[in-house]
Amino acid sequence: MKPLRPSRIALYVAVGLLGVIILYPIYILFLVAFSPAHFTLDALYPPQVPHAFTLQNLTLALHSYSLIDPLLQSLQVAFLVAFIALGLGIPAAYGLSRLPPGLAYGITTLLFIANILPALTIVVPIAAEFISLGLYDTAVGLALLQELVVLPLAVFILLGAFQSIPREIEYQARVDGAGLTRTLFGTLVPLAKAGIIAAFLLSWMFSWDEFTFAVILLPIHPTLPVVIYDNITRGNLLATTAFAIVMTIPVILLTVVLQKYLKGEELAGGLKG
Repeated sequence: MKPLRPSRIALYVAVGLLGVIILYPIYILFLVAFSPAHFTLDALYPPQVPHAFTLQNLTLALHSYSLIDPLLQSLQVAFLVAFIALGLGIPAAYGLSRLPPGLAYGITTLLFIANILPALTIVVPIAAEFISLGLYDTAVGLALLQELVVLPLAVFILLGAFQSIPREIEYQARVDGAGLTRTLFGTLVPLAKAGIIAAFLLSWMFSWDEFTFAVILLPIHPTLPVVIYDNITRGNLLATTAFAIVMTIPVILLTVVLQKYLKGEELAGGLKG
């Protein structure tokens, strides 16, 4: 067995430190949620290692606060956003992929204008318009508003996925008699599966914890991030950590299921051989 080179050791150390920095807040979240109250609220310096385990915080939060409706609302909006992003993004990215690369990426860059603007300058006039359209305080209205930010990112990822497919594959499908729709969804979409799943996951995750649009557009039937914020402002620390655990679990599950696609080449639209 060859000894590790110093550069390789430094790389492992850097990756390990980065992993600790990323995972530490999640560790503290679980530590506070499942530790007795006196360990976290009464101590000047709360312990960094678990001394006791309890489900009381989670049970109290579930019984004392309305959690199910905001959770279902967040799930509904997140999946709507992800599916709409794919429904609009796949045809748009395919069309852009058949343009010269410079023109395609120039048009894609223009789509990101909404991401540059402050969120409040976007949501206030749109919320006023949604009132007259009957979309105010609805999951569909919030999903459509979030698409302003999500759709450009989805198109960018999908554009790379379609551009990485050799044009000869599309030509062969057309020679075999496949029409445009069949070529796109029967041949190209399966080959771009990695990019499509990456776009779906990132769209879903953005919507899942989005706050600014949700707090203005859904004041009566809020999403889970808004409920968590309300409890933070009221000082309900333990209830908030329990809510955060519930909010974190779907992200972890979805990421674990789709993690094999979260690689640099997939996010850039590359294909696996």
